[in-house]
Amino acid sequence: MQFDPNHLAALASVLRHGSFDAAANALHVTPSAISQRIKALEERVGTTLVNRATPCTGTPHGLRIAKHAEDIGLLETALTRDLKLDGSDVQRHLRIAINADSLATWFVPAMANLPEMLFDLEIDDQDHSADWLKRGAVSAAITTTPSIPGCDAFPLGSLRYVATCSPEFHAQWFTKGTDPAALNAAPCLVFNAKDGLQRNWMAAQGAPRAAPPSHYLPSTQAFVDAAIAGLGWGMNPELLVWRALRRQRLVTLNETATWDVPLIWQVSRILAPALKPVTDAVIKTAKATLVQSDSPERDPVPNR
Repeated sequence: MQFDPNHLAALASVLRHGSFDAAANALHVTPSAISQRIKALEERVGTTLVNRATPCTGTPHGLRIAKHAEDIGLLETALTRDLKLDGSDVQRHLRIAINADSLATWFVPAMANLPEMLFDLEIDDQDHSADWLKRGAVSAAITTTPSIPGCDAFPLGSLRYVATCSPEFHAQWFTKGTDPAALNAAPCLVFNAKDGLQRNWMAAQGAPRAAPPSHYLPSTQAFVDAAIAGLGWGMNPELLVWRALRRQRLVTLNETATWDVPLIWQVSRILAPALKPVTDAVIKTAKATLVQSDSPERDPVPNR
């Protein structure tokens, strides 16, 4: 089945901007034209593609077709760039699944090196971001999954975490160390239900059955702020808390027990050639920022 490029562009724009009016403004046409194009595409496919609400959202078929439209745009941009044709400077949208901690610590500089790209980021735990690729909902992902069918994998290094809390919290709960009893009793910070970092770290400390009272804070910065405020202890990226550690606003529960999470850049094999500049930028930034297995052991708190 062949799709009209104008119909695809209308669908992608409606789902990206959330309304027919906004899509019309972005494509420099009337809302009526957008409505007609969506209606024609739905008639061709034989099913509803847009949930007409505020904001507009895509049905499963609509999301898949919109992703197809974005992929075509990426491939066309790569072709015009390789052939040095006019239009090679057109900005295209790239949908990526990424964990919140990577976005907060090292990924933005990679984005800044790609002015020709517009990013749509889907935030999910690094252990679950691979699911977005498997569903065909994104073109690339930062994940911990070594291999995904139909994707090329590029190891990036490890994001190092440290178990941190405020000095006052440490004095209240951990004066005798991180024994199972203390870990089971001291309030803990958890990002969301998918976050297993604290649980895995406690198991490594000899407390696999610890079930402490927990605060759920689905925000990277709020996670740090909550630890500083003494709400509980949690696993924070070393890159994000080294200043707080230097200033002793935070302390580590166990300074030798860091936790490294290996990250992998997975990109759709079909789009890999078109996304090579993105892959190169991501790898370059990661190699300069993340912990590399072949690099000398360094101070757990960077001296910057």
